[in-house]
Amino acid sequence: MRGDDSLPARNLPSGEAAQAARGHVAREAAAAAEGGDSQLPVCLVGPGWRFTSGISYYTCRLANSMAGEQCDTSVILLRRLLPRLLYPGRARVGLKRASMEYAAGVRVFDGIDWWWGTSLVRALRFLRSRRPRVLVLEWWTVATLHTYLLLAIAARLSGMRVVIELHELQDPGEAGLALARGYGRWGLRALIRLAHGAVVHSKSDWQLFESNYGPMDMRVALVPHGPYDQYRDIPQTAGPAAAAAAAAVRAAPKDGTVNLLFFGLIRPYKGLEDLLRVFNALPRAQAERFWLTVAGETWEGCTEPAHLIAASPHADRITFVNEYVPDEVVAAAFAHADVAVLPYRRSSSSGILHVAMSLGLPTVVTSVGGLPEAASGYAGAVFVPPADPAALKDGLMKAAALAGQKFPDPRSWHDTVAAVRMAASTDQPEQTPR
Repeated sequence: MRGDDSLPARNLPSGEAAQAARGHVAREAAAAAEGGDSQLPVCLVGPGWRFTSGISYYTCRLANSMAGEQCDTSVILLRRLLPRLLYPGRARVGLKRASMEYAAGVRVFDGIDWWWGTSLVRALRFLRSRRPRVLVLEWWTVATLHTYLLLAIAARLSGMRVVIELHELQDPGEAGLALARGYGRWGLRALIRLAHGAVVHSKSDWQLFESNYGPMDMRVALVPHGPYDQYRDIPQTAGPAAAAAAAAVRAAPKDGTVNLLFFGLIRPYKGLEDLLRVFNALPRAQAERFWLTVAGETWEGCTEPAHLIAASPHADRITFVNEYVPDEVVAAAFAHADVAVLPYRRSSSSGILHVAMSLGLPTVVTSVGGLPEAASGYAGAVFVPPADPAALKDGLMKAAALAGQKFPDPRSWHDTVAAVRMAASTDQPEQTPR
């Protein structure tokens, strides 16, 4: 299949899609330059830093990359995402966790509150004043739905192109609630009807998308998640709480011990229990080769990992930091790790995987959802089936043999920017071959 933009990205494997998108960008930039305007005006909509999440980082990282690639970039942030009492991480809402900042050339409106009020009026004024050609909606939770629907309608009425970037069809916790699940399915279908294009990060997401909503009359660009390389040079803070957490994640001795790192939200689908059971079952002589560092915030009442850590025969070789840590601690944890472990039971994508890849770490990752595609081409990936203790143990041993090596990250934000451009294209989409 040819790698040119006469074929929509939805018909291409991810490598060809990136190649097609790059060609599309070059032609679009050349055509725009002939018209005297080489920049694509674009506005991204995503979560702000008050309710910090992985998509907060993604929105910032993508906006900064777009600003550096011939895009006149602005951002509308969702400031108060939902009622605080409904948020699993409500204890740290409003606390500074991110060290990232939007680039000087990116105009930011912070932001829209879930109840709207004057915040929505000011957001619409901001959107009108910026006059973007493309509105990009970062989708991952139904909490954004009512705001996204209204912004999409406003954008369509103003002649803008609307693109949805689908990080997952629905948050796993929301999908377990019948009312939220039904509302999300109805609402996303309505939002899709308002969109001109979509960006997905894996073939599995694309297939899930079409199995739930059918073939859509829009351009669908497929591109891997960009690299999370923002943790390489973060200065350490003097704050006592962050300093204590940073010291904790550096507790593993550097005497040949292999420090295994599980990082991120502790939720049922993350499979931390599977990793702990394997670690707890190691013979003592074998366990002494390893140290296990677990850092993350507990959601959805997922307390079994804490119980397994407390009862572990190797508890003296486990560090447990049970909180959503600031970026200084993230940087310390990954810098001190020898192997990252993602024992997920399901996953659409994972920012944690891309942190590990950007730092070149050997990474044990389960072959679920979009993770095999996300890590494809990464020589440090050790794939194992989910919920398989024997295979996970074998994967840990294989990854341990790679400890100390660094591997190049094959991902690029350039490809993501190109995919957004392609999804927003005015070309007519072709029907997907069935």
